[in-house]
Amino acid sequence: MLRKIAITLAVLTVGWMCGGAPHAMADDTIQFGAILPLTGPGGLIGTQQMRGIQFAVDQANAKGGVRGHKIEVLFEDNQAKPDQSILSFNKLTDLQHVAMVFTAYSGPSLALAPLATRKKVLLVNAGAQADKLATASPYLINTLPTIGDEIKVLAKYLTAEGKKNAAILYENDAAGISGRDDYVAYFPKAGGTILTQEPTQFGQTDFRPALLKLADAKPEVMLVSITAAALQMAQEYKQLGLKFTVAGTTFLQDPALVADPSSTGFVHTQIRIDAPPELAAAFKQKFSVDMEFFVRQYYNATQIVLTTLDKVLEEGKPVTGETMHDTLFQIRKFNGLIPLEFKSNTATVSIDVNEMRDGKDVTIKQLSAD
Repeated sequence: MLRKIAITLAVLTVGWMCGGAPHAMADDTIQFGAILPLTGPGGLIGTQQMRGIQFAVDQANAKGGVRGHKIEVLFEDNQAKPDQSILSFNKLTDLQHVAMVFTAYSGPSLALAPLATRKKVLLVNAGAQADKLATASPYLINTLPTIGDEIKVLAKYLTAEGKKNAAILYENDAAGISGRDDYVAYFPKAGGTILTQEPTQFGQTDFRPALLKLADAKPEVMLVSITAAALQMAQEYKQLGLKFTVAGTTFLQDPALVADPSSTGFVHTQIRIDAPPELAAAFKQKFSVDMEFFVRQYYNATQIVLTTLDKVLEEGKPVTGETMHDTLFQIRKFNGLIPLEFKSNTATVSIDVNEMRDGKDVTIKQLSAD
């Protein structure tokens, strides 16, 4: 069942990025949308994403508004399902006439891309990484690199460390298959060999049959491409007494996984995005949890959107998907939690290699996908 959470917030001029001064409150309300998995297997990540958006808007609200206009952010729960996402998108664009929608997860984002093109609605993704997202729509903006960029870095690192025989555990959906295909392409190019691969389903929590099949191939490393239930996978890996290295991308950066003893020794790439201590402290005071990766990503993406909106209003243009899109590329460079430049629809950033050790996620190498 589709769940809608409407949050009406007054938002101020976005001084955090563009240094504008506050303006008097205007009567007009500008609506944006967000289609996220707030329940179901992706609910944990979706909640982080929603908090990131809400926190950014709350901070702007404390300063007074974007050129005096209120912002109404409409959150829709898609449970990470493409069909639910389409229903939500049509609802937001046809009934609420929003000019911009935040999206997440590869399958839903890819399903929305052609609709965004047809309706000329700006679609902003700060969490999904399937390679197809880079060319899915001129109106789909990705604030983080595709999974292929991370896997290039991971493959180079693992083979340099002597982990050259690999098995693949992947999720049988858009994101998982994209990662699997990139492992198959880039790991051999880095000097490794793919021995075998096993699929799982999104939301699955029993990984033991797949893990045992992969273990039969005697890999030195298991390359993981899953977006949900990583903690259950790690615990079952530990219960089975498996010894090969587990390696993956940003989607392994789950605080619950990092904190669990079963993840010790897991290696993953990580898109670099930090929060200043005072910002992280303010977030923790408000939500009683740390400012996790996807909170930071969607906080940063929201600041990009608000900065773009500020310039659209400053220039006296109507707030449409077209003007938001064109103005974002006019600005191009954003200095938020991480410097971003949009030379294409997909931003590129630095990538770290991290290892989970004793409840902490430790950066052990900084590399480039080039």
